Amino acid sequence: MDVLILMAVVMASYVLGSLSFAVIVSRLMGLNDPRSYGSKNPGATNVLRSGSKKAAILTLLLDALKGWLPVAVVLAYGPEFGLGPQVAALAGLAAFLGHLYPVFFGFAGGKGVATAVGVVIGVHGLLALATVLTFVIVVFFSRYVSLASMVAAVFAPVFYLFGDGVAWQASATEVLSLAIMALLLVWRHRENINRLLAGTESQLGKKKA
Repeated sequence: MDVLILMAVVMASYVLGSLSFAVIVSRLMGLNDPRSYGSKNPGATNVLRSGSKKAAILTLLLDALKGWLPVAVVLAYGPEFGLGPQVAALAGLAAFLGHLYPVFFGFAGGKGVATAVGVVIGVHGLLALATVLTFVIVVFFSRYVSLASMVAAVFAPVFYLFGDGVAWQASATEVLSLAIMALLLVWRHRENINRLLAGTESQLGKKKA
């Protein structure tokens, strides 16, 4: 494997991840900067607070796309350059880090849920299905989207590890990349964790008092 090609793939993935679509979409649609209201988090959930569902959905899809694209491209075209699933996982991790710490936006990014989902979809469809089902089950019983996001993120590397040799061939690099993403996603939800512990976190379908 050519180290220069590996570095180029990782850097390109990070740059792609650094495109904060919450901010970009809001600007293009004439909306307020999502970093100036609500949770001040540049993500689809906060964009929704602008009142534009279209902008929120577009942000969600683009944030997921930038996580999926580097993984999919490496898996499709990487083998001819000696790049395998391990490099694809590193590319996905780099895109995720770009979303959290975007070079174009002062290294202040979002929480990474949509981008992480995109990466997981790129890694394996069955892994994505298991992860999404975990999210849905936790949301159904708890009504906490933040809790479901964290639980699903933590279970993704667990699913991938235990699915080794059954649904896919897992490598240490892939499992570690997914684990790092999970830990960072939980860290970025630390304020939500404090609210969950205090019983003040918003529940899906319930209006704030």
